[in-house]
Amino acid sequence: MKVMALGSPLLRRIPGGRQALENRAVGITSVAIVLVIWWIVTRLGFVSQVLLPAPAAITTTFVELTKSGDLPRHIAVSMGRVLVGFLIAFSLAIPLGTLVGVSRISRSAIMPLVELVRPIPPIAVIPMAILWLGIGEVSKYSIIAYGAFFPIFLNTMTGFAAVDPVHVRAALTLGASRAQVFRYVILMSAFPNIVVGARLGMAMAFIVLVASELIAAESGLGFLIMDARNQFRSDWMFVGMISMGILGYLLNLVLLGIERRVLRWRTVVHAK
Repeated sequence: MKVMALGSPLLRRIPGGRQALENRAVGITSVAIVLVIWWIVTRLGFVSQVLLPAPAAITTTFVELTKSGDLPRHIAVSMGRVLVGFLIAFSLAIPLGTLVGVSRISRSAIMPLVELVRPIPPIAVIPMAILWLGIGEVSKYSIIAYGAFFPIFLNTMTGFAAVDPVHVRAALTLGASRAQVFRYVILMSAFPNIVVGARLGMAMAFIVLVASELIAAESGLGFLIMDARNQFRSDWMFVGMISMGILGYLLNLVLLGIERRVLRWRTVVHAK
């Protein structure tokens, strides 16, 4: 009897595609319900539109800011800051997390320092970063990198530390070299945790971005939100917040796509 391979097109089509469509339909429905409730609340006057603009008003403001070029400029500046800070954190957290995850001595030496620094919130670091690095882009990159570092580092460390030794011994017994064991067994086992850490780190990067741009910036989505508060333009605030949500959602999809592409073998039905 011929056993169907996990990667066959038939198996990919049957449960996975249907479940993906169902998940997408549920997600769209939930968003639609929220928008309808929002519209009803503002339409019936339960909340002043000065405080909570109607969805149509926010859409109009979104179009106006896009046509004027202000919104694309703020988005480009914020995205640049997030990506640079995130990449700095990623390039530091991955090798350090790998070292701590595979080496007991490194874990004993480094983790006490990490646990002492990790509870310090990124917002508390902002004054020191400005004092040391000024109010330019370097301080913002460093603050964002600081915030994004710990989720990536801790998840990477956990992923490598949780690799099953039985799998490693089995690969060595079958004749795999140590480089092959690391690449195909250890790294692939830890990769899901690395992606989770990257997703959490990206979310933290956006949080820290807003804090840094609220304090010392002349452009960016955080600056747009603060400027909207000064002018009492709640519609601008919502445009800035929604733009951040969309950007974070798209970047999260990119990370999930990378995970699915690298770990095709992991499962046929991969619900997110």
